[in-house]
Formats: sequence, C-alpha cells, structure tokens
Amino acid sequence: MIKEFKAFLLRGNIVDLAVAVVIGAAFGAVINSLVENLINPIIGLVGGADFSNLVITLKEADGDDAAVQLRYGAFVSTVISFVLVAAAIFVLVVKPISAITARRRSGEAPAQDTPAPSDEALLLTDIRDLLRARAAE
Repeated sequence: MIKEFKAFLLRGNIVDLAVAVVIGAAFGAVINSLVENLINPIIGLVGGADFSNLVITLKEADGDDAAVQLRYGAFVSTVISFVLVAAAIFVLVVKPISAITARRRSGEAPAQDTPAPSDEALLLTDIRDLLRARAAE
C-alpha cells in the first residue's frame, strides 16, 4: 500500500498540481497587493475615502455589544482581485491552450522551431506504415 501511495504521489500530474497551487497562491498575493496598494487608492480618489474601508453601519456599538457593519468596500476589493486573477489566467493560460488544441485538431503543427523530418525518417515511416498494412491483411 505504501508503494502504491508513493507511486500516486510521484505521478507527474500530482506534482504539477502541487506546483500550480503554490504558484497560484503567490500570483493571488501579487494581485491582492495590486488591488489594495494601487487600484483601491485610485478609486478612493474618486470616492474621497480609502475604498477598502468603506462601510455601512447598521448598528452602533453599545457597551458590550459590537457594532454591526457591512464592509462593502472590502468586498468590492475582493471582487476586483478575483476578476483580475481570472482575466490573467484566461489570457495567459486558457487562450494559449485553446489555440494549441485548435491547431492540433485542424492538423497544423503547433508553432515551434522543430526541423522537418529527414529523408531517412520519412523512409522509415513509410516502411513502418507498409508493415502495419501487411500485418492487418
């Protein structure tokens, strides 16, 4: 059972997923910093206040009771962060993969600097195809 678990962990897709999660978390932190430190102050210029600190107070604090506030500025800030992360993933990951998939379906080779196959490779491919055709008969 331990060997199976080790094989499961060392498969390429598990390691790739772990790397993607770590990079995604770091990318999310960068976007959050962008929103909090650059976008919110610019929006705050228009609103006249720090955008992330905008609240609607439903009930003031009374002695032992805490104030009840709707922190809509922080929520809007989080939504902006989400939209920026989603847009970046769409542009940097989804669109390129879709283009590669479409090229593969249409029969085009992806844009790479791969040299054309040599005459020997083409000849060997023809021989292989002929042998397959004979074996199928």
